[in-house]
Amino acid sequence: MGKKVAVLTDSTASIPEPMLKELNIRTVAYYIHRGQEVLRDLVTIQREEFLNWLITARVLPTTASPGPGDYFEAYECLVEEGHNEIVSIHMTSKGSGAYQAALVAQSMIKEKDPAVRVEVIDTRNVSLCQGWMAIEAARAALAGLRLDDIVAKVKRMIPVTHMIQTADTLKYLYMGGRIGKAANLVGSLLNLKPLIGMEDGEIVPLGVARGRGHAYQAIADKVEQAIGKGKARIAYVHAGAKLEVERLKGMVEDKVEVVESFVAELSPALAVHSGPGTAGLCYLPEI
Repeated sequence: MGKKVAVLTDSTASIPEPMLKELNIRTVAYYIHRGQEVLRDLVTIQREEFLNWLITARVLPTTASPGPGDYFEAYECLVEEGHNEIVSIHMTSKGSGAYQAALVAQSMIKEKDPAVRVEVIDTRNVSLCQGWMAIEAARAALAGLRLDDIVAKVKRMIPVTHMIQTADTLKYLYMGGRIGKAANLVGSLLNLKPLIGMEDGEIVPLGVARGRGHAYQAIADKVEQAIGKGKARIAYVHAGAKLEVERLKGMVEDKVEVVESFVAELSPALAVHSGPGTAGLCYLPEI
């Protein structure tokens, strides 16, 4: 009998380091290009240092997913440790090339060692939604579940795991070329907070609220509508906004029965796109 199934995901899953260690989840780092510098997400650049710099940035850095070679190397390391079954869990293929790169690496490792089985999953999600899938996969692996059962469990989570977040400012969406100048100006003048989510792997608008308090209330209401009398696991996510996300947590847990929760900070490769001050959550109904 070989070793238990190995679980691998990306740095953008933003899973807190103690959880990664406890659940033995391996991560592959995204790339951040800052001028001539090439940084590796959560390896050569950490959250606080990056956010402090981002606040002052006049030009946004760009991000890139790991390449096939990065995933191949990660798979090889797991094989060397005695794993011949790996579940590889990635951000939406509509927002990143990671899934495609991992598929190429899957065929490379299969060619090198046909006894190794890698299952690559497109979560159609991002952030701690991707993170929840890796966490639950790792728990299932530690409990001794077979690879097929773990894959089936993750696939059941894909349509029901959702992100809702609000940005502190529209500046980063604007700098990234996502909205026009006029919308940027109107948003800042009226103190409007956009709510965004993800549907079938693509970022979607979920409305606008006047000020942070109303935005958090709207998020809490949306979670309540989705969960109803059921129970949920919730990861509260932020970028340099821990106090704000604690405030959101209180509002949500007044309305919904939460069986597990934790607070996590977005990795730098995700914070580039949302900007400092982002607060939100990723919820998973009990299934």
